[in-house]
Amino acid sequence: MAAKTKSNTMTKKKLVHQISQDKGIHPNDVRHVIQSFLDKMTDSLSRGDRLEFRDFGVFEVVQRKQKIGRNPKRAEQPIVIPARNAVKFTPGKKMRKRIEARIEARIEAKEKPVAKRTKLEKEVALAR
Repeated sequence: MAAKTKSNTMTKKKLVHQISQDKGIHPNDVRHVIQSFLDKMTDSLSRGDRLEFRDFGVFEVVQRKQKIGRNPKRAEQPIVIPARNAVKFTPGKKMRKRIEARIEARIEAKEKPVAKRTKLEKEVALAR
């Protein structure tokens, strides 16, 4: 049974469909290109490389420190969360501006936010 996805979630299948429709390319060709791109990104990140796409953003591997956590069911017993590598994404200037413009437009239209407000959305709201 397939998992249900939200209508505003962009899946690989939806991306393949949209690109094939927009560019008039067969979906199998688009799927192969996207999968190859994702495979190359994964290979680069697994080697510790930094991926930079101008105006879009930067992907990089960062080291998360070891920390102490708590199990809510047994709060008296601390849990050691080991150090690990994680992928960090920093949006580029163009993407950041487009997202901020959309947030501001939604605030001006007084629409109800789709999800919980992010830190950035709260800062924009407080600045007003």
